[in-house]
Amino acid sequence: MKRKLVILGNGMVGHRFAEKIAEYGGTEKFEVTILGEEPRRAYDRVHLSEYFTNRSADSLYLSPSDWYRTNGIRLLLSEPAISIDTVSRKVTTSAGTELPFDELVVATGSSAFVPNFEGVDKQGVFVYRTIEDLEKIMSYAKQVSKVAVLGGGLLGLEAAKAVLDMGKESHVVEFASRLMPRQLDEAASSVLKSKIESLGVRIHLNKETKHALGDSSFQGLEFVDGSVLEVEMLIVSAGIRPRDELAKNSGIEVGQRGGIIVDDELRTNVYGVYAIGEVALHKGMIYGLVAPGYEMAEILAYNLCSPGQKTKSYAGSDLSTKLKLIGVDVASFGDALGQTEHLPIAYTNPRTGVYKKLVLSPDGKKLKGGILVGDADAYSTLLTLYLNNVELPAEPESLIVGTPSEEGSAFGSLPDDAKICSCNNVSKGDLLGAIRSGSCSDLKGLKECTKAGTGCGGCIPQMNSILKEELRAQGKVVTEHVCEHFKYSRQELFQIAKVKGIRSFEEMIRTHGMGNGCEVCKPAVASIIASIYNEPIQKHREIQDTNDKYLANIQRGGTYSVVPRIPGGEITPDKLIVIGQIAKKYDLYCKITGGQRIDLLGARMDQLPDIWKDLVEEGFESGHAYGKAMRTVKSCVGSTWCRYGVQDSTAFAIRIEERYRGIRAPHKLKSAVSGCIRECAEARGKDFGIIATEKGWNLYVGGNGGVNPKHAILLAADLDEETCVKYIDRFMMFYIRTADKLVRTSAWLEQLEGGIEYLKDVVINDRLGINKALEEEMDNLVGTYVCEWKDVVDDPEKQKRYKHFINSEDSDPTVRFIEERGQKRPVDWPKKELVSN
Repeated sequence: MKRKLVILGNGMVGHRFAEKIAEYGGTEKFEVTILGEEPRRAYDRVHLSEYFTNRSADSLYLSPSDWYRTNGIRLLLSEPAISIDTVSRKVTTSAGTELPFDELVVATGSSAFVPNFEGVDKQGVFVYRTIEDLEKIMSYAKQVSKVAVLGGGLLGLEAAKAVLDMGKESHVVEFASRLMPRQLDEAASSVLKSKIESLGVRIHLNKETKHALGDSSFQGLEFVDGSVLEVEMLIVSAGIRPRDELAKNSGIEVGQRGGIIVDDELRTNVYGVYAIGEVALHKGMIYGLVAPGYEMAEILAYNLCSPGQKTKSYAGSDLSTKLKLIGVDVASFGDALGQTEHLPIAYTNPRTGVYKKLVLSPDGKKLKGGILVGDADAYSTLLTLYLNNVELPAEPESLIVGTPSEEGSAFGSLPDDAKICSCNNVSKGDLLGAIRSGSCSDLKGLKECTKAGTGCGGCIPQMNSILKEELRAQGKVVTEHVCEHFKYSRQELFQIAKVKGIRSFEEMIRTHGMGNGCEVCKPAVASIIASIYNEPIQKHREIQDTNDKYLANIQRGGTYSVVPRIPGGEITPDKLIVIGQIAKKYDLYCKITGGQRIDLLGARMDQLPDIWKDLVEEGFESGHAYGKAMRTVKSCVGSTWCRYGVQDSTAFAIRIEERYRGIRAPHKLKSAVSGCIRECAEARGKDFGIIATEKGWNLYVGGNGGVNPKHAILLAADLDEETCVKYIDRFMMFYIRTADKLVRTSAWLEQLEGGIEYLKDVVINDRLGINKALEEEMDNLVGTYVCEWKDVVDDPEKQKRYKHFINSEDSDPTVRFIEERGQKRPVDWPKKELVSN
């Protein structure tokens, strides 16, 4: 006869345990019953906030509706256990059903911790844990305009985003001195706070709640320091408490502060009774993330299904996580806060609001942890180094100053047991096995087969690299899909949009994609459409990142920088005076950039349209410093002034910049024109550069500065101006047509089969027979240019988007400056780390 296995809880961990029982053949040995408290089958709580957008649980369910029946598992919904009898070994449910058990697994998870202050039970106070909670929140929110979220952790910030998406004034109240205090240090939290505040969420730190305001319904909070926050609704997301009440009442041992005590095999003090997930207390630790619960579920399922085999032990879990909070990338891994002996290295970029920290071993050879805010592209690489104890390069700071490459890295030499996905405990060998079985030939299939990449998603780049490498090793054609929502490369999507006249993301995903899209495909498609039709990027505003959304670069402290175009770096005294007058009028910090432009920093969001209006009226236009577009053409004074100059580099630079201004591309584009071989404009460090010769102009392509500088390569020599412009037209359009998303011309040229010789054959010899079309496409972009700032200045409706608060004319009260060298700058962040700029 089958042994009776009862699982208490049908959340993510309980469901994963049932999956593993079925996978390991346990349904042949056990008669499995699952008791679920909620009225629906298991769903993904990690992406719970997506319910606000989709209004449906279909995309959140972890398995098809018939999965339980197909696998011979009995599921009882809305019927939680109310008691456990460890003597007679039976469970009683809320419906009065008595279920005998041989093995019992407690996976009841946790409940929201609600602080015990006066008035917390008023109407208008909600917790944020289940789909039913979200439905109540959405219903009540219809009658309010201001909402506070109590708790600045992961779920709290997700709740704040949901409030913002509902069009409500959103506040976050946190007891600690920083946001996400368990994952981020003070400096990282400060960056995150500034970014979130710039999007309209108001943050209140160091706030201990005294009591709730209002009579029968909630009307706000009064804090211990005497301050008051007037809001009409409160969402509590202040932490979790393990659901261990059944254990307490049945003789199962629990910890002093809660949680069912388990050993390394997840056993409780009662024979045959186990605990996994957020209810389990292992070596004094309760894990509030899903990945440790999944690891516990897999270990316990293996041990129960493999008697006589060597048992697996649970040694604790890594708490690494990567997520996007209100559009801001945040990741942490390992000993992120440096609680053990360590050597910290931190990097901060005030211009872009990026903070990165590595926690190294004392000898600097091993990675022990890290934090990424604002740019988490390196997370997959760093996590792999950490999880597999890989020795670091001689200059480990290179791992965070720039983005380490996934392709062609040293990770191909990792052993098969190297862990790739910590959320689901998937190794490189597991991925390779799934690919070699023939059932997983794309990223979506690999995720479905192995569950890797379905948690925080931070391992997806590494998965993709392993997938491509293995498929190539098998002699198969490797497809370059934009993401899981489109089975097309960027180049293919470009052709689809052009041939079929697609002019919106909604039409593209409806006709050629699936799902709702993501932060990868949305800006990629927006860029493609802008590159074809040259419409103002504001038409696709809601699928852009912050810089393109506001046509300005967001800076440290939540302000923006304004960079007007100054073609070729040439500017009259009158226009210099105008910029100075505007800077004084709006109290902006002035800085000459490396690209011969004047950067006006410190502008509040609500000031941007007024600043643009003043600039536009004086003949200035957007310099596109915020966009993946043509930005600057730098020049020297050339033969006009310089005794060494052989051609008029300034005039040619102005012509080039005015021709290609604002043209959207897969990545930013920069150029320069030097008047002689002394190269004062640094043309060979640009995406395309032009250097004067006695006979004309030499054209170089595929260079860039930055972290990994590349010298541009000679495409053609001694050209006249018209031929040079014609070749640039062809080069740029060929790049725009064929490059992958976010790939600079240097990387594109390196990846281009045949390299520079092939490019010459295409651009100069018309190998593909497309040069006439490339020239016509460029002429169309040049002829349809519109200044994006002027587009906003001329449209009162678009100007409304630049209010800091939806229902108030007030500006951001958190923006603070100090004076330095006669100008203002943002206040300093707390300096508690070694900071490298």
